[in-house]
Amino acid sequence: MSTSTTSLPGGTWTMGDLTVARFGYGAMQLTGPGVMGPPADHDGALAVLREAVRLGITHIDTADAYGPHVTNRLIREALHPYPESLRIVTKVGAVRDAQGGWPPAREPDDLRRSVHSNLENLGVETLDLVNLRLGDAAGPQPGSLATAYETLVELQQQGLIRHLGLSNATREQIAEARTIAPFVCVQNLYNLAHRQDDDLVDLLAEQGVAYVPFFPLGGFSPLQSSALSAVAARLGTRPMSVALAWLLHRSPNILLIPGTSSVAHLRENITGAGITLSGEDIAELDSIGR
Repeated sequence: MSTSTTSLPGGTWTMGDLTVARFGYGAMQLTGPGVMGPPADHDGALAVLREAVRLGITHIDTADAYGPHVTNRLIREALHPYPESLRIVTKVGAVRDAQGGWPPAREPDDLRRSVHSNLENLGVETLDLVNLRLGDAAGPQPGSLATAYETLVELQQQGLIRHLGLSNATREQIAEARTIAPFVCVQNLYNLAHRQDDDLVDLLAEQGVAYVPFFPLGGFSPLQSSALSAVAARLGTRPMSVALAWLLHRSPNILLIPGTSSVAHLRENITGAGITLSGEDIAELDSIGR
């Protein structure tokens, strides 16, 4: 699926008709503490977004629930009018409550409101890609996605959305969505320590569908962290760098969206993800999640 080159590690992948660098950027950390409110350093947040684009990142992941509304408005302030190559991927299906929770909001009217709010805050007439967020903060949950997904398909048919994706989804929900309308990506929890989607990653790769892991360092046990740190020390780099490089190596359809609120950390992540892993390194890393 790789169709062009980029100076970023991993090359590119094409989602529908959207070709993006496999190394992207997740905007969630640009908000205040707990993904609520504005950033402490407004100008610094704008600088991170502008540097990401300057460095060749063409895939920015966001959601109107971040803040809420904060990241989308920052993206618009920093980057609008958007470069032709930039793809902004958002998600709907959850909102924020006053306690900082993420209650589901997947009724048809909830989704319509959320899509229009994303359009307004990003300053666009059509959203490049909208992921339907399923499950809850504890992870994927069983149940039909038909009503919610069909609502997004209607909005797509109205020209408000170009492509659809799924987030926090079970295998059954992914299979159900396939019977309703095409999707171009799946966003689920996946990393060196959490390999429950291994078969799904490979299946989606065969089908030309992107897999976008979130929490690349989430949920490691102390033993797993020690093993990762040992590999990183041997390679003279950071554990996060090794984890990102392993994900890029794992499958060509994996797209990275690590987040940061620091320009220096953004550059470190890009450099780190480009480290070369030997066969021995990969075998040792593969043992962490098994």
